[in-house]
Amino acid sequence: MRENSTTESSSNYNNLEEMSVYDIISSMNSEDLGVAKCVQENLYSIENLVNLALVNLKKGGRVFYLGAGTSGRLGILDASECPPTFGVSHELFIGLIAGGDQAIRKAVEFAEDDPNLGWKDLLSYSINQNDIVIGLAASGKTPYVVGALKEAQKNNILTGCITCNKNSLLSNYSDVSIELVVGPEFISGSTRLKSGTAQKMVLNMLSTSLMIKLGKVIDNKMVDMALSNKKLLKRGSNIISEKINVSEKKALELLKKFGSVRKVLDNKKYE
Repeated sequence: MRENSTTESSSNYNNLEEMSVYDIISSMNSEDLGVAKCVQENLYSIENLVNLALVNLKKGGRVFYLGAGTSGRLGILDASECPPTFGVSHELFIGLIAGGDQAIRKAVEFAEDDPNLGWKDLLSYSINQNDIVIGLAASGKTPYVVGALKEAQKNNILTGCITCNKNSLLSNYSDVSIELVVGPEFISGSTRLKSGTAQKMVLNMLSTSLMIKLGKVIDNKMVDMALSNKKLLKRGSNIISEKINVSEKKALELLKKFGSVRKVLDNKKYE
């Protein structure tokens, strides 16, 4: 099967260095306008992956995001925001990047080229058949990611991928493939741009919908959020004030007493 490398195709724009700043940013904005539509075309695939992952999470499974470079960092970003937003364990969503944590800030040369390293990283977390492994690779051929998903499938572990090329190698080892073909990047091959934006949008959908369906949201409120700063205490007290019709001062007192928005709302003795 011939692989179509849309992510490596030449930009629709030439002589970027001769553009004015406004022309640069307006051209980038024009390119970005198509990203949401591309994601929309994949909604059924995203829904399918969420539904399959939900079954495993209810059995005690975990979500692993696996990627290199920008893709790996986006997975780590999404995973790291779930505990404070939804009050879940740091072990529920786990982001892994080729080269380890040091690669979050600085690229580790050739780490993504090792086809065995991704599976080795998963084994260090005692990966099992209740877990879900989602490979992130704009190109769809990153060895670190492909090798990991290939081994995961051999071990009957649910796999999914988010890529930006059609019919990629990575899709061959994914139970559900989300293929976001956003077209050539503004700077040829710079997949931190449209490809990265598209991947981030899908990650938002995956984690948010999973958390909602697992009961971590009431109405449209983050009732299990970690109360880790004054802004979040204020947000929490506002939710309580609105839901049980008490003053903000009283709501804050209740929040500090019970320790979470959910516990206040679940407790019938507000006085």
